[in-house]
Amino acid sequence: MKEVTRTWKIVGGVSDANSYYRNAWIVMIVVGWARGAGGAVVTACEQLLKGDWKPEGDEWLKMSFPCKITLLGSIMFTFQHTRHLAISKHDLMFLYTIFLVTIKVTMMMTKDTAVTLTPFEDTLTRMLFGRRQQQQFSSSEKKTEVKPSSNGSASSASKRGAEPSGGAKRHAKKED
Repeated sequence: MKEVTRTWKIVGGVSDANSYYRNAWIVMIVVGWARGAGGAVVTACEQLLKGDWKPEGDEWLKMSFPCKITLLGSIMFTFQHTRHLAISKHDLMFLYTIFLVTIKVTMMMTKDTAVTLTPFEDTLTRMLFGRRQQQQFSSSEKKTEVKPSSNGSASSASKRGAEPSGGAKRHAKKED
């Protein structure tokens, strides 16, 4: 039922935005996305306006699965509402809801919480940013950092390996 409610919220957001801002696509997508994703998008906007925004914790840079699905739905319903997608609203709502339920059931049955939109995201990234750019990012993430120790020998440590130990120490202090 949560996915049915999410679909109705997205459609309501797109329709409300269109009633105030006639054919403003960006506004329709953002309002539909905010209504469907809820606190994930609105909290990020609130933090940005307050001045408490931190890029490492931003939902826009590291989107969760519901946030991605809601953005996709908001774009689809905006195209349908502006008559650029030749399908009726109720048929699109039905197909989108079935798509969401199927993905959720598949994720629950396989006990895999990995985002199933990865092939679509990779294709879109290659189209928008080019193949060379993506290879550059993936190779830079795998690099290790070489640091000389106090006795002069070099040791390599991954940046990701260094972060959790400090985080574990901070977490242990909080529990004490």
